[in-house]
Parts: sequence; structure tokens; C-alpha cells
Amino acid sequence: MAKRRFFYGYKRDFTRFLSAHISSIQMIVLYYLLLTILSFFLLRLAFFRNPGVDTSLLDDVFMAISTVSVTGLSTFNINEVFNHRGVVLLEILFQVGGLGIMMVSTFFFIVTRRKISLKQRQLIMTDMNQPKLSGIVRLIRTTLAILLWIQLLFGVIFSIHFYSSHHQANIYDSIFYGFYQSISAVTNSGFDVTGGSIIPYADDHFFLICIILLITVGGIGFPVIMEIKEWLFFKKSKHGYPFRFSLFSKLAIWSFLILFIFGTLLIFALERQHLFADMSSSQQWISSMFYSMTTRNAGLQINDLNDFQTATLLLFSTLMFIGCSPSSVGGGVRTTTVAIIVLYMFSFIKSEEKISIFGRRISEEDIKKSVVVFNLSLLMCFLSVIILAATEKHSLISLIVEVTSAFGTTGLSLGITPDLSTTGKIIIALLMFIGRIGMLYTLMLFVPKEMQDKGYIYPTEKIIIG
Repeated sequence: MAKRRFFYGYKRDFTRFLSAHISSIQMIVLYYLLLTILSFFLLRLAFFRNPGVDTSLLDDVFMAISTVSVTGLSTFNINEVFNHRGVVLLEILFQVGGLGIMMVSTFFFIVTRRKISLKQRQLIMTDMNQPKLSGIVRLIRTTLAILLWIQLLFGVIFSIHFYSSHHQANIYDSIFYGFYQSISAVTNSGFDVTGGSIIPYADDHFFLICIILLITVGGIGFPVIMEIKEWLFFKKSKHGYPFRFSLFSKLAIWSFLILFIFGTLLIFALERQHLFADMSSSQQWISSMFYSMTTRNAGLQINDLNDFQTATLLLFSTLMFIGCSPSSVGGGVRTTTVAIIVLYMFSFIKSEEKISIFGRRISEEDIKKSVVVFNLSLLMCFLSVIILAATEKHSLISLIVEVTSAFGTTGLSLGITPDLSTTGKIIIALLMFIGRIGMLYTLMLFVPKEMQDKGYIYPTEKIIIG
């Protein structure tokens, strides 16, 4: 009993110390670092590996970061290193890394009926990039339940489809890979555990459309999922007023949809007479839609990327750089960031002082954040390409794809990942981690817990621009 009191007393004092000296953002990053370290040790266990397979420490660190950030890049063939138990472990880590460490831990708190403290709610709010505390637990309970049920449903559908269409040799493999594809698509992980991604299903339109839907569910944003559920089943708010979507959900849905359509049309136009030339019209459109969606974060592929034109690969890189919506499983600069940048540009051209959309005005703080996040992300990727161009012996387009894929936590590659130098692997690993926690949180990571106001303002002076 005395030892137990000592342990809990020490734990309480340590928690108070962390709360006093570490911000919520720094705490979340620390949790993801600890999860990465845990993943590293788990993935090195012989229990999860094929007999006689050995990999370097750097490759295992790279794999751990790629798993936690649900990126999908790997320096070795996963099917040659990990057994089925290892693949199941990857699926578990996808859930924690993709859905968020605080979402998963809070779900267990809810199931075990443990009280969720104010500090824990603040960490949840930070991890899920939410602006307010109210309704945060309900958001987790609703979205996690929906996502898990969707994974279960499509896992069953894929298992039956694989077995009935003879995609897999037996019922065991059909179930195993059916559930893996369902989990992988929702969490946007993109890991290739078969050695051929989903290339064998390139002509399976039903399967590809299902994958597109699952990627959308994982990348549209958790608050959007909850609001769509409220709209579908209730139509009215809890106060009896007609239900209306928040500005964030409207902007996230429209930017997601516009990028999807824009990407589909461009991919179709670029590859219609090239890689897609021998395909039927329906297959050309489905392949274009698939790549417009998978490049936004999932990293799955039905063709060898080396067969695409350079212009198409640059488009892929742009879509990977943008990524998915905030508060989702995806990375990148996020769709709403790009949407605000575009709206800001149009308002500037029209000499409008304020940015308004859907009957609401976007705050100056959000505009500043968007500009900073976009510009610094672009600068970081640009510098990464320059460094890799100096250290690696690969084509420039392959390096651009690798960098944007890592930052967007997508996982697409032209096959150069295993051949990267030590410097190259470290840079790509850092990009994956930053892409997971977000550029904004990366910047705020170095901000002290308390900022002191200077108490004065410098005078304004005009400068010449352009």
C-alpha cells in the first residue's frame, strides 16, 4: 500500500511538473515521440518478423516514423520482413497514428468509464486541432465509432469480394487482406504488404470505388463526419433550430470536392493519350478519380508511377503537398489552408479588406496562420529537395515526389526510398513526422508555455512591394 501511494504521488507530482513547464502542443509531440519509440522496439521483435530477416537500426527507425505518421514509405519490402502478426501490429499502429493518440486513448477512457480531466480535454483539443473544448468528447465518441464500424463493414465486404472474385487463394487470405485494405484505406496508411500495392485490382471498378469512398471518409475531417451524421439523422440542432453546417465543414467539403474534381480532370487530360491510352473510357475516368484521391494522402497505386508523364507526377506532388482536411488522418498543408490562401488572393485582387464566404467572415488570425503555414511548408520542401539533390543520385522529379509524399504522409514513391543515403532517410523521416503533427504545431513546438507581451508597439511605415 505504501509503495502504491508513493507511485501515485510521484506520478501526480510528475504530471504537475509537465503541466507547469510544457505546453499542450509540446506534450502531444512528446506522446508521438514515445509512440514512435514504442513502435520501433515492437517492430524489431522477432515475433513479428519472418525468420532470418535482419534490418538496420536506421531502417527500423524510418519504418516506425512512417507507421506512426501513416505515411507508407519504407526502405525495405514489408512482405519480406514482417509476417502476418507483424501486419496486424501495423494495422493497430495505423489506428493510433492515423486517428490520433488522444482519440484512441480517450475512447478507452470512455469504455472503462474513467473520468476525463480538464488537462486531458485540452490535450484532446490540441491533438485533434479543435478550437474549443466543448463537445470534444462527444466528437471523439461519435467519429471513432463511425470510423470503426465503417472499417468493419468494408472489411467484411472486401473479404467476400476477394473470395468470390478469386482475388485471393482461400478464405483466410480473403479475410486477412480484406480487413487490411479496409483499415489501410480509412487510415490513409498506404503501406504495401503484398509487394504490388493494389495493382492486381486495377480493373476491379467496384473495389476502386469503395477505396475512393474510404479514403474520403478518412481524409474529409473528423468534425465534418460528425456534422454529416447530425445532418443525416437529426436535421435539427439540439435547440430545435434547423441544422446548419459550420464554416469549417463547408470550407473543408467544398475544397475537398473541388480538388478532387480538378485533379481528376487534369489527370485524365494528361494521361488519356499516354498511360490510359489502351483503357476503356470508364476505366480511364475511374483511374483518374482514383489517383486524384489517393495522391491526397492514401498512397495506394494501381500502376507503376514510373510510367506516368513528368507533368502528371508534378500534379501528383502538388496534390500530395496539399493533403487532406485538418483534424483528419492526413498530412500536408491541409485543404482549408489552401482554400483560405486562394480566397485571400481573390480578395486582394478585388481590393476587398475582408475575406467572406458562405455568409461568414474569416478571421485575420486564420489568414495569417494559413499564409505562414503554406509559405514555410513550401520553403521546407524546397530546401529538402535541394539537399536531396546534392546527396542523392536520382532524378529531380523522383526527389520532388519523395519529398511531397513524405510531407503529405502519402507514401507514393518512384522506388528510390530503399536507395536513399543516410542523410536522405533522415530528411524524409523528419518530413513524415512534421507532416503528421502539422507545420503549425511544429512552429509552436518551440514557443515557450508563457509568452510575455512587450507592452509597446512600433510605428508603422510603408515599404515598396512588387
